Amino acid sequence: MQKKRWRKVSIVRKMLTFAIAAIALMALLYVHVEFPASEVTKLPDKLPTQHEFSSQKLSRERSWIQELAPPHLPKAPLAARKLDVASRNGSLEKLWKPPPNRDHVPCVAASPLYTPPPESRGYLLVHANGGLNQMRAGICDMVAVARIINATLVIPELDKRSLWQDSSNFSDVFDEDHFINSLKNDVNVIKKLPKELASATKAVKHFRSWSGVDYYEEEIARLWDEYQIIRAAKSDSRLANNNLPPDIQKLRCRACYEALRFAPKIEAMGKMLVDRMRSYGPYIALHLRFEKDMLAFSGCTHDLSPEEAEELKAIRENTTWWKVKEIDPVEQRSKGYCPLTPREVGLFLSALGFPSNTPIYIAAGEIYGGDSHMSDLLLRYPLLMNKEKLASIEELEPFVNHASQLAALDYIVSIESDIFIPTYSGNMARAVEGHRRFLGHRKTISPDRRTLVRLFDKIDQGTMKEGKNLSNRIIEIHRRRQGSPRKRKGPISGTKGTDRFRSEEAFYVNPLPDCLCRKESSYMNNSQSIR
Repeated sequence: MQKKRWRKVSIVRKMLTFAIAAIALMALLYVHVEFPASEVTKLPDKLPTQHEFSSQKLSRERSWIQELAPPHLPKAPLAARKLDVASRNGSLEKLWKPPPNRDHVPCVAASPLYTPPPESRGYLLVHANGGLNQMRAGICDMVAVARIINATLVIPELDKRSLWQDSSNFSDVFDEDHFINSLKNDVNVIKKLPKELASATKAVKHFRSWSGVDYYEEEIARLWDEYQIIRAAKSDSRLANNNLPPDIQKLRCRACYEALRFAPKIEAMGKMLVDRMRSYGPYIALHLRFEKDMLAFSGCTHDLSPEEAEELKAIRENTTWWKVKEIDPVEQRSKGYCPLTPREVGLFLSALGFPSNTPIYIAAGEIYGGDSHMSDLLLRYPLLMNKEKLASIEELEPFVNHASQLAALDYIVSIESDIFIPTYSGNMARAVEGHRRFLGHRKTISPDRRTLVRLFDKIDQGTMKEGKNLSNRIIEIHRRRQGSPRKRKGPISGTKGTDRFRSEEAFYVNPLPDCLCRKESSYMNNSQSIR
C-alpha cells in the first residue's frame, strides 16, 4: 500500500512538472509573437544605468550636439516605452502632473463698450529692439499704444543691429497676414507706409518706460498736431504692467497669444520638432542659459576656467552698450543672479526625482565650453536633444544664421513641453512662462537659484551629500514654484520711481487677472473700456 501511494504521488508530480513546462513554453512563444526584435526601435547609444554613471567617461573630442543624433522614427523608441512604464509609478506620475488650473480660462474678449478702431490720426512706425522675446513683448505693447493714440500701425521693423545680427524681417519670423487680419477690429495695421508719406517729417520719440494711458493720450497724442508720423525708437517696456483699462490689457493678450503667430515655415518646423521629441515620451524643455553672451553680460564665472573667465570679461568690456563692467562673480552667484550651470542642472533634476532616461530638449544657443561643461549633465541624462539632433542639416538650413527664427523654434518646443525649466529668468524664460500660464497653467518649474547654489556649495565642500536629505529639501523648496495660478506680483515694497516699475512682475510673465478668469466669473459686467 505504501509503495502504491508513493507511485501515485510520483505520477502527480510528473504531471505538474509537465504542465508548468508547457505553460512556460507558451508564455515564451507569446512574447516572441507579440514583440519581435525587428519591431523594437533602439537608440543609437545604450542608455546607461545609475550604476554605470560612476564608471563612464565622456570623450571631450566629440561634441555633445552630435552625441546622440536620433533617427526620425514612426514609433516611440525603447527608452520612451521604459519611461512610459516607469511613469505609472506614483512618484514619477506626480513629477509630470501639471499644477491645477483652478478653472482658469483665457478671457480676452473685448467688453460691450469696445468699438472698432476709430478714424486714424496718423501712422505709428516701430523699431522693435532686442532679441526675439523682447521684440514680441514690445510689438504687442505697440499694438496697444496704437489703439490708445488712434494710430495706424505700420508692420514693425525688427532689430537688425543687436548682438545677434539677424537680417530677418517681420514676415520672416511672424505670419504677417494673420497679424493684420486678427487685429482688424482693434487697430488698423498696414504693411508699408504710403509712398506719398515716405519723405514726410517724422516725430522720432523714445517713449517713456512703463507709461500709462494718460502719458500717451496727452504727451504723445499731442504730436499729431504737427506730425503725420510718429516713430517709436524703442518698443521694450514702454507700457505699464498694471493700472491700465481692462480692454487695453485684453488687447495686449489678444496681440501676444492670438495675433502674433510665427511664420508658417517656422510653425511647421516647430511642430515637427515637437513630434520628434514626443516620440521619446513626455519631455522637459530646459532653457539652459549657459551661453557666451549671457555669461559675459552677467559676469558669472562659476565652473569656468581662468582663461574662460578672462575671455568673458574682455567681451563685457568691449561691448559698449553694456554699462556695468566690473562684476563680482561670487556675489552675483550668491544672490541668485547667475544661470545654473549644466552640472548644477543635473544635480537639481536628480534631486527632484527625474530618472536618467528622461528626454530633455535643450532650448538654447551654443553652450559655452561645449563638452567640457556639458559632460556632467550628459552623464546623468544621456537623452539630451536640441534642434541639431532632432533635425537634419537640410531641414535646418533655411533657419541657419537667423537667430530670431532659431529662437522661435526653441520657443515652440518649450511651449509644448510637458515641463519647462528655465535656468535663468531672462526674456525667453519670462515669455514662455506667461504663455504657458495663458494656455492652462502648464507645468513650469522655476529654480530657486539663490537657495540652490548654497546647497550645491555644501556638496562641493563635503558637508552635504546627494541623497534623500538633499532631495527632500529641494522638493519642498520648489513645491510652490511650478506655475500654479496666482495674481501678478506688484512692486517690491519701499521701491520708488523707475525701480518701483522695474520690480513689478512683467505683464507677459503672468497675465492673471487681466486675461485669465474663473469659468463662473462674470468679469465683463463692469469692465472699464477705452474707446
